Amino acid sequence: MPRTSTPPAPTLDAAAADDHLRHGLRPRHLTMMGLGSAIGAGLFLGSGVGIATAGPAVLVSYAIAGLLVVLVMRMLAEMAAAVPASGSFSVYAEAALGRWAGFTLGWVYWFTLIMVLGAEITGVARIVSGWLPGVPQWAVALAFVALFAAVNLAGVRRFGEAEFWFALIKVAAIVVFLVIGVLLVLGWLPGTEPVGTANLLGHGGFAPEGLDGIAAGLLVVVFAFGGIEIVTIAAAEADEPQRAVGRAVRTILWRILLFYVGSVAIMVLVLPWDAPVLQEGPFVAVLDVAGLPGAARLMEAVVVVALLSAFNANVYATSRMAYSLAGRGDGPPVLRRVSGRGVPWVAVLVSVAFGVVAVGLNWALPDTLLGILLNAVGAALLVVWVLVAVAQLRLRPRLEAQARERGETMPLRMWGYPWLTWATLAALAGLVVLMLADGSARGQLLSTAALVAVVVGIYGVTVLVRRRRAARAA
Repeated sequence: MPRTSTPPAPTLDAAAADDHLRHGLRPRHLTMMGLGSAIGAGLFLGSGVGIATAGPAVLVSYAIAGLLVVLVMRMLAEMAAAVPASGSFSVYAEAALGRWAGFTLGWVYWFTLIMVLGAEITGVARIVSGWLPGVPQWAVALAFVALFAAVNLAGVRRFGEAEFWFALIKVAAIVVFLVIGVLLVLGWLPGTEPVGTANLLGHGGFAPEGLDGIAAGLLVVVFAFGGIEIVTIAAAEADEPQRAVGRAVRTILWRILLFYVGSVAIMVLVLPWDAPVLQEGPFVAVLDVAGLPGAARLMEAVVVVALLSAFNANVYATSRMAYSLAGRGDGPPVLRRVSGRGVPWVAVLVSVAFGVVAVGLNWALPDTLLGILLNAVGAALLVVWVLVAVAQLRLRPRLEAQARERGETMPLRMWGYPWLTWATLAALAGLVVLMLADGSARGQLLSTAALVAVVVGIYGVTVLVRRRRAARAA
């Protein structure tokens, strides 16, 4: 039978708030989950937009964005290894800054992923319905939503196993692409010659749009790495959370950089950066040059797998965030109901239901209204990253003190504390300035600011309601 639990508000204690979730994820699950979450449509489709924006110098944009993500993830991993919690950065923000920060970050992140769920499953339905003439898109979307609801309800071990194989398919596709790309660049494929540096340095040079192009490219690619933070949410259900988080973060980051920078390097070596085919489908364009038949359909299938993997992981992340928020009194208590398999089943079903609503919004709303909603989630990762850095600055001394009291050392540390954390915050502030100076990015930033303001306002209302109830009770 399901049970309801309402544990006390979380503290800097690894056992707090997640006592009824089952520990079933292994290190390989977390590693592949992080890889799979970050390798999605942002790489398979968005890399072409980045190349068109900055030219070959988009490699610099990817390197800067990748370094920024490495630093933020190291901070987050430091806290997650010391205090595994299903609310992850929401829990750490609350412990560092107060309840308002945990409430705000948790629900902003939940809303962001709910909107992303709708976009992902809509993209899958459009592609798959093209393979199945006569089958409506809504039927395809409903079938996949039901499938992944079942996967998430079956238990965390089964979810981890499904995500492991999904991610493995994506990683294998990238590795094959890199191998074919290297052979193509060297001219070792039949009927090909070494490509040289004509495309990399010609057509206006390495940076045809100059520093402005690199900055604009950074805004295009910086949020492509989103999703990797799910590893720290899943840490609360890992068999050995400290070891699993440390191993996952250490291996994931350099692999993602290799996949992103390596793939884009092959694209700009093989084809001119201003070739229209790169924007339409960069991976397919390179495989067509290699003379591989069926490349377009193959990559279409990989994109479907990428979107389904991200959908699966995001259902998990939204349900655990909702579960954590409810456990801290910042969400309906019913979201704390846990099945006999250790799954917060109400939170899973609520996330899936809102995901279906988001799918409906993708089809039913006018483009302008839908654009406003999607814009509101565009820069939400920036809010997460900033609060992660601030929380790490404030919690590091407390975590070290607790470790000393136990006669232990912290399992994972951020490098160069506190100076590198401050440098990361300065870089994030610079990113905000760039977004304000860019017309399209400015809209995303302002929409996200409005979303945050709405959530903070809701928090203020809940505080007033609690105080009035307490006053009446007194």
